[in-house]
Amino acid sequence: MSTANDAPIRFLADGMLGTLAKWLRLLGYDTAYDNFAADPELARRARAEGRVLLTRDHELAARRGLRALLIRSEVLEEQVREVVSRFGPPPQPALSRCGVCNTVLEPVTPEEVADRVPPYVLQTQTEFRRCPGCGRIYWPGTHVQRMRERAARFFDRDGAVGGGDA
Repeated sequence: MSTANDAPIRFLADGMLGTLAKWLRLLGYDTAYDNFAADPELARRARAEGRVLLTRDHELAARRGLRALLIRSEVLEEQVREVVSRFGPPPQPALSRCGVCNTVLEPVTPEEVADRVPPYVLQTQTEFRRCPGCGRIYWPGTHVQRMRERAARFFDRDGAVGGGDA
């Protein structure tokens, strides 16, 4: 789903939703996260950046003039389903954003990361991506398969919001 100006949906998660923010990033959503900001700062930032605020705080979600989604569940899979059912599937491919700082990853050659990854990884992997924001290096190791398996529980077989049976 896009915003009014046809830009992809963007989120700001409050301090209670750090795990959700990380998973939304991994799924392909632009999701900023602020663990320390007070409510007025979160509201100001969401408005200024054109983001939908994700919060578990009823009063914050009800603020006038603020686009917000009150996340009702404490369970991660259900939280993701709340977001996806309201705003649609991610606008970018999964694993295209840094899970730490939210920056879009860029492809790099093995030679460019040779001094930054373990030797075994360099010998067994050919695809690498770097975060221009924080410098982290990503590659499709076994951890990616585990993340994909967990993420599949968020959706049914057709890619729609599911009940976790996929």
